[in-house]
Amino acid sequence: MVYLGFDDTDSRQGLCTTWLATEFVREFEDFDLIGYPRLVRLNPNVPWKTRGNGALHLRLGEGRGTPFVVGELGGRQIRAFPRGLPAMVDDAFESRVRHVLEGGCAFDDPLTHPGYAILDRRPSASFYWAAVRRIVTIEEALAAASGCGRTGGYKEGRGRIGALAAIAWRPRDRTYEVLAYRERPRWGTPRDVDEASVVEMDRSFPSTFHNYDYANRHVVLAPRSPCPVLCGIRGEDPEILPAALRALRTEPVDRWLLFETNQATDDHVSHGRSLVPRTSVDIKGTVVAPPRILAGGHVVVALRRGAEPVDCTTYEPSKELRRAVRSLVPGDRIRVVGSVRESPRTINVEKLAVLTLASADKPRALAVGWYEPAVSARRHLAKPLRRFSGAVTVRPGRPARTAAS
Repeated sequence: MVYLGFDDTDSRQGLCTTWLATEFVREFEDFDLIGYPRLVRLNPNVPWKTRGNGALHLRLGEGRGTPFVVGELGGRQIRAFPRGLPAMVDDAFESRVRHVLEGGCAFDDPLTHPGYAILDRRPSASFYWAAVRRIVTIEEALAAASGCGRTGGYKEGRGRIGALAAIAWRPRDRTYEVLAYRERPRWGTPRDVDEASVVEMDRSFPSTFHNYDYANRHVVLAPRSPCPVLCGIRGEDPEILPAALRALRTEPVDRWLLFETNQATDDHVSHGRSLVPRTSVDIKGTVVAPPRILAGGHVVVALRRGAEPVDCTTYEPSKELRRAVRSLVPGDRIRVVGSVRESPRTINVEKLAVLTLASADKPRALAVGWYEPAVSARRHLAKPLRRFSGAVTVRPGRPARTAAS
């Protein structure tokens, strides 16, 4: 197969790398799409990311097996094949790739540095794990892809890192997302997505998630940025996602595409490592002091972990997670998953488990179990508790059935 990866094409002011995937599908109609298009999120702590730090990967070749529908573009269905044979590429193929990129990149944004990769074999999966868990350099990326094919870029060409990492991804865990796109004249205008239909869809399709924030009465599946995306529905079962999309009442959909993703997998979290800034960690410790309330409603709690305590911070938008942290007392033992901030040095909490309570003999507005932020405050890669096997989700003041591990 031909492995085509690309990244860093959008900006906070508009455009979208996933939308560009639909343009590549249109351009390479003379090739078959093999498997689902892949949307691969990388280290969420990268300081120069545009929005969700997502890279794209398409596999192209000569399809084999029974095709299945993965999208719609220009009034026709987009089909993919479960497997395929290699296809020949030449300089003209790369020229076509550059043509698509040059027509759909936010070149004016100083943070945007597009890059692409055209490979006939994939880099080691270890490069994906490096790119999703820490900061990697262009030099590391090119070394990982040595002998695999050709790469190119614009400006600093930093998008080559994501392009190669997306191709290197071999899923251990995966989810899916169907993304619907707006008609071009509507880009940058308020989206028309009926809130009641989102709630109805969420309740009718229980294998989907992150559609609606019931605590804050907020539609989550529609972005707020001026990008081409109308909405995105995430779920465990790809076969039902097109039906879930059709269940929504929205403005007209220009096109849609169904992606295989590493979202909601916790792939970005390192276990048992030191607290390196701009990485995400999973640690355990004992609360050493009452939580501190900062201006704006953020809450900081200090844990004893080794010789020095470490601060863990939950921010106001996390809502019930923040309320759980406010209920901690010295002696409580907890497990924290979050990202390491360099200055001030702290762990920004993504989710938390109360392992044991220091004062189990007294009434507590807290129970043993897992706590997570409001839906609208979750990161793309953060694994929701509903995807944890045997996890117990509790709210302050409600008893848990089992202890968190």
